[in-house]
Amino acid sequence: MTPQPSAQFIDDVKVALEHLYDFAFLQKLELAQRLNQAQLADSHKQSGQTLGHHLRRELIEAIEALSPEPGAAAHTPDMRQYHLLQLHYVEGLTVQEVGQRLGLSTRQTHRSLRKAEESVATVLWARMPSAAAAVPPTDLSAAQLSSVQAEFAQLETSLQPTDLGQLLHEAQKAVAPLAQARGVMFQRQEPWPRLVVSVDTAVSRQLLVSVLSRLIQATQQQTITIQGALSEEMARLTLTFPAPQPLALNFVADTVIAPLAARLGWLIAVESGVDNGRYQLQLQIPLHGPVVLVVDDNQGLVELLERYLTGHNCRVIAANSGREGLEVLNRTTPDAIILDAMMPDVSGWDVLQTIRTRVETADTPVIICSVFNDPELAYALGASHFISKPVSRDQILTALRQLNVV
Repeated sequence: MTPQPSAQFIDDVKVALEHLYDFAFLQKLELAQRLNQAQLADSHKQSGQTLGHHLRRELIEAIEALSPEPGAAAHTPDMRQYHLLQLHYVEGLTVQEVGQRLGLSTRQTHRSLRKAEESVATVLWARMPSAAAAVPPTDLSAAQLSSVQAEFAQLETSLQPTDLGQLLHEAQKAVAPLAQARGVMFQRQEPWPRLVVSVDTAVSRQLLVSVLSRLIQATQQQTITIQGALSEEMARLTLTFPAPQPLALNFVADTVIAPLAARLGWLIAVESGVDNGRYQLQLQIPLHGPVVLVVDDNQGLVELLERYLTGHNCRVIAANSGREGLEVLNRTTPDAIILDAMMPDVSGWDVLQTIRTRVETADTPVIICSVFNDPELAYALGASHFISKPVSRDQILTALRQLNVV
């Protein structure tokens, strides 16, 4: 029998669906934390995504799970539910516009939409651990209300460029009394790189404080060496420390550290037996999410696409001509390319063919955006997706989701 979600859970899902493209809002929802914990419990691994990014993907996958089989009649209840969800939440049409599109009254649309929301909630509810699903959120005890998960649900998350070295310094100051009492010293390896990452400073600082506190308590009267490194994709903090006794530090399962790391999208790994019995803890901090190269001579459209992708953990690189786009591709390989077809110097069609002949970009998803409605030509030349101008935010985001970029 399919487990049925509580009324509160359905309401939580509805709120999340209403803010499907508001990354910062999704970050703060308890639903994001619960679904992420369910995934961790199921896989015993970090998801590598921030909570908001993970929740959005879960919602989209739940909607797609309701898609009827190919060939299903257009007016079946299942097809109606799927279209309601797609039109209202994914494409952003109003309830009235959805009703007109499907030939329903406003009242019928509201009623059918509620049933569709319940169906999405049922899909997500089935992914929850039975222990968590057994207690409706409305029946939480005082102990549960003060739990780690409840505390994290209240955290305000706001990503901004931050000097990781400064955050680490502040975390070291916070644990200094404990380190002094235990006779533990910190030593940074020089030269120390400038590590600027996009993180939530409050959550990141607390994560570093928790990690350092755990290490101090495990390495009495020892020195913890800290090394920083920077690559194109991520920053790394490597903490090397001796352990006088066999160490049982499971940071991935830690009830405080693991949720904080999951919220930020940080990865944690611990390796033993490094350098004559010393341990090594590595924090991997992504510098950014997927890189999207936008090649278009219309600067206004480029800025519009940048706004569309704001909050979706993407970094946008802009090129205002085909020639400039090819120069960018000489320096970096993006996760996706949004390409205008008509440009004055080198046309998008020529750029597309060049992209497909290069080994580094042969498989890179390319979305052609053009005033010429010629998808057959675009696909023949190697495009992954075609959008006719003018483009909308929903068209861009839907295409990137279908290509597994966001």
